[in-house]
Amino acid sequence: MCIFNDIILTYNQMNNNNTIYKDSLLGKIPGDWEVKKFKEILIEGKLGGNYENAEANTGIPVIKMGNLDRGVIKIEKIQYLPEDEEFNKEDVLKEGDLLFNTRNTLELVGKVAIWKNELPFAVYNSNLMRMKFDDKYVASNWFINYAFNSHPILSQLKGIATGTTSVAAIYGRDLDTIKFVLPSIPEQKAIAHILGLMDSAINTNNQLIAKKELQKKWLMQNLLTGKKRLKGFQLEWKEYHLGEMFSERNETRFLNLPLLSVGTIGIYYQSDSIKKDTSNDDKSKYKKICPGDIGYNTMRMWQGRSALSSLEGIVSPAYTIVTPKENADSLFSSYLFKTPKLMNLFWRNSQGLVDDTLNCKFKDFSIVKIHMPKKEEQTAIAKVLQSTDKEIQLFKTKTEKLREQKKGLMQVLLTGKKRLRI
Repeated sequence: MCIFNDIILTYNQMNNNNTIYKDSLLGKIPGDWEVKKFKEILIEGKLGGNYENAEANTGIPVIKMGNLDRGVIKIEKIQYLPEDEEFNKEDVLKEGDLLFNTRNTLELVGKVAIWKNELPFAVYNSNLMRMKFDDKYVASNWFINYAFNSHPILSQLKGIATGTTSVAAIYGRDLDTIKFVLPSIPEQKAIAHILGLMDSAINTNNQLIAKKELQKKWLMQNLLTGKKRLKGFQLEWKEYHLGEMFSERNETRFLNLPLLSVGTIGIYYQSDSIKKDTSNDDKSKYKKICPGDIGYNTMRMWQGRSALSSLEGIVSPAYTIVTPKENADSLFSSYLFKTPKLMNLFWRNSQGLVDDTLNCKFKDFSIVKIHMPKKEEQTAIAKVLQSTDKEIQLFKTKTEKLREQKKGLMQVLLTGKKRLRI
C-alpha cells in the first residue's frame, strides 16, 4: 500500500500555477527547462561485441535486440556464447547500464531499457549500444530511460530510422540530432522517482499474476488428472474414448453468421483486417460453432490449440468443432483440452494417419482414451479453475490501468505540463 499512497501524494503535489512557459524547438516548455541535443549530453555510446549465436542453453548469456522492449529487458529467450568463445570484458553488463537498440524492424528500432541484473552475468551484442551521459545535464539513466520512451523522443527516433519495414537502423550521426527537453537535476530525480513508483506497482502486480498462474497450473495438473480430489467426491474416474464424451458439429449450411477467430484468449469476432484477408475464401468449407462448443485446430503448426465458444458463428476449416455430450461439462472440457497430456495425445494420434499426416480430425480424435470423473465433479473442478481465471484477469486489468496511469504521468511530467513540488 505504501507505493500507492506515494503515488496518490504525488498526484496531489502536481501543479503548474507558478510556471512561466517559453517557446522552444519542441514547442512550449517551462522557462527554466533546457533543450539539448543528444550529442551535447552523451559522454559515450559503445556498441557490444559481434558474437556468434549458439544453440546451447548454457554458458555466457548474450543480450540481443530481441531481449529489449520499451523500458523493459526480457529474458524468456536467451542465447549464449559458443563454448570457449572469448568475450570483451567491456561488454559485460553492469546494473544500471542503459541499452539502446540500433537495429531492428522499423517499428521496433530505437527501444531503450535499463539492465537491472536480470541475470547474474551477461554480455551485450553489436546491435545494442550502451550509453553514458553527462551528469551535468542528466540526473540518472533512470530519468533518461523514461525520456527515451516518451512520445516526443519516440516520434523523433521514428523520423531518423532508415531502412525497410523488416530491417531498419538508427545511426550515430542521426542520433546526435535528437533533442531532449531537460528540467533541472532535482526535478529529473523527482520525476524518475514517481515513475519508478509506478513501475514498482506494476511489477508487484505482475508478480501476483505470476503467482496466480502457477497456482492455476498446479490446480490443472492435479485436479484434471485426479491426483487431488475436491471435498465430497470419491467415485472412481473411468476411462472413456473422447467419442463417448463429444460429438462433432458438421453443419456447413448457414446464413449471415459472423466470422470468428480462435485464439489463446478464446473465440472472438474477426477484426476488419482479417475479414479482408478472408473475403475471397470459400465460406462453404467453414465450420459452424455454437455457444458451448469447443473448437480445436487440427493442423500440425497450431495443432491442439482450442477454445470454448460463447458465440455463434463460423470458423476456419482448419478447426474441428466438437459438442460435449450429456456426460461432459463444457467448461471442464475446455480446461482438459489445454493440458499437455491431451495435446500430446492429439499429436501422437495424428502421426498414424495414412491419408492426411498433418491432421487429427474427429475420427482420430474420437478414439483417444482419457480418464474422466462424473459430470458433477467435472463441474465442481471447472468452477475452481474458473474462479482462479477471474482472479488472474482482475490482476491483469489492474496492471493495464497502472500502465495507462504511468503513460499519462509521463505525458505531463516529461513535457512540463504538470510540475512536481520540489
